[in-house]
Amino acid sequence: MADKIYRVPTIYNEMKKTTAPLTVRVPGSKSITNRSLLLAMLADGESTLRGVLFSDDSRHFLQCVQDLGFETTVDEDSYVVTVRGLGGKIPCSDASLNVGSAGTAARFLTATLGVSEGIFHMDASEQMRKRPMAPLLSSLKELGCEITCEREDGHFPFILTAHGFRQDHISIDIGHSSQFLSALLIASTLSAEDFTIRLKGTHGMAYIEMTRKMMEQFGVRVEHPAADQFRICTGQKYRALDYQIEPDVSAACYFYAMTPLLGIPVCVEHVHFESLQGDVEFLHILEKMGCTAQETENGVLLLPPAGQTDTGTQVPAFHGITVDMSSCSDQAITLAAIAPFADSPTCITGIGHIRFQESDRIHAICTELTRMGIHCEETQDSITIYPGMPHPCTVATYDDHRMAMGFALTGLRAEGIVIDDPGCCRKTFENYFEVLDQVIAKIIEM
Repeated sequence: MADKIYRVPTIYNEMKKTTAPLTVRVPGSKSITNRSLLLAMLADGESTLRGVLFSDDSRHFLQCVQDLGFETTVDEDSYVVTVRGLGGKIPCSDASLNVGSAGTAARFLTATLGVSEGIFHMDASEQMRKRPMAPLLSSLKELGCEITCEREDGHFPFILTAHGFRQDHISIDIGHSSQFLSALLIASTLSAEDFTIRLKGTHGMAYIEMTRKMMEQFGVRVEHPAADQFRICTGQKYRALDYQIEPDVSAACYFYAMTPLLGIPVCVEHVHFESLQGDVEFLHILEKMGCTAQETENGVLLLPPAGQTDTGTQVPAFHGITVDMSSCSDQAITLAAIAPFADSPTCITGIGHIRFQESDRIHAICTELTRMGIHCEETQDSITIYPGMPHPCTVATYDDHRMAMGFALTGLRAEGIVIDDPGCCRKTFENYFEVLDQVIAKIIEM
């Protein structure tokens, strides 16, 4: 998006009272797209991936797959990518890759290449260079990979000199990112022996379950004999698939949040409760705030709270809650953006790790809400937000796509909210604000 700011249209007072549902379609899942690219790369034969998300993150991942020498075809108009895997072999044993700001590409490719054979020069964006890699790099060193960090230890850029697996077990700390464990799980099939991973921490287990289920879909079973242990038996191989990628539930949540915020029913096409994606838990959080969710053939339909309305409005009040969002932490910003309009304080816990994502998200949330005149409090791993009407404000987005997308919601109900650098959404949902404009037009016409 060329514009450097986005002025959010405040539609709250223009809306007509309606029971007709707003139906929205969102792009494919970033998490599933990037996992499927790696699984297809490691499979034996040609996989066809359908419903692919095309964004900065997925394009960087796809470019890395191509730079490693894999044959691919790309049809962005049809959202289809084919990848011809070589059963775990890497065509280029000496390659230079740039993962951009894609955390999945950074962690997943580093793990896979670190237990392959060859020399791989790894670099990233300035933003990704600041994000933690040390736990994964430390594990790869134990497995026999030589690592030379060219600037700061434990961060991009670095050189991997890989010699395959040198032992059959490893421990990994996922306190900063569950992607470290997902990365090692996917790469573990390259071991010539049964491979055991011991786990430190419990963050992001919903994403670990997504990884396990996708590995099983591609033909590899992961055993989970203890809460802190995973085992992958040798001899298993990923098989090539014709694979349909789910819609991005993380993207869908911005539109589901409009249900309590604006008092309208919302259905996001093809989003269902049996989704592989942990962010579907956000729908249950909205239920606790007073909404009602119904599974339909077209997708989950979320209905607004019933009962007493806010003073002077036609929109039923929704409730503040205390909630552990460790299983769907990407939606902490989404909940924070609508929390000022709740009828009581909202406390979001279990999110200490989001300080180490695209931005220090806890501090960013509190900084921007405070600038809007909303009272909030932060601890190392929580935020408490008190009800109030946000004042006009230009929201700094910190080059963080979720800050831009989430806080656009606030402006739908509060006057004068402007989003700085809306183009940062290219990371995962490049036309988010175009879709938002289309949705706003639909709401006004309803």
